[in-house]
Amino acid sequence: MQEEKIMLIGKVKGSVVSTRKCERLVGNKFMIVEVLKQHVQTGGADQIIAIDKIGAGIGDYVLVAQGSAARVGTDMEDAPIDAAIVGIIDEGLGLE
Repeated sequence: MQEEKIMLIGKVKGSVVSTRKCERLVGNKFMIVEVLKQHVQTGGADQIIAIDKIGAGIGDYVLVAQGSAARVGTDMEDAPIDAAIVGIIDEGLGLE
């Protein structure tokens, strides 16, 4: 049985630089996102790599879509994407 993909809340911890990658991913930024455990269970993953098309920065709290929702949310339906930052969360939500 395939695990259901859900939207995650996380904190951007860093970026990933990849000079050689799939042609459909060229020109995109990738971020390391630490998943907040109090908000969702992730099957043991503490951090994920997510494509960032909205300009999140290190330290930002973000919404991350997974699976087909990540590809649709970035208008990259034919790209090999499993996680995408789709929103930056405003301050003052008590996430820390």
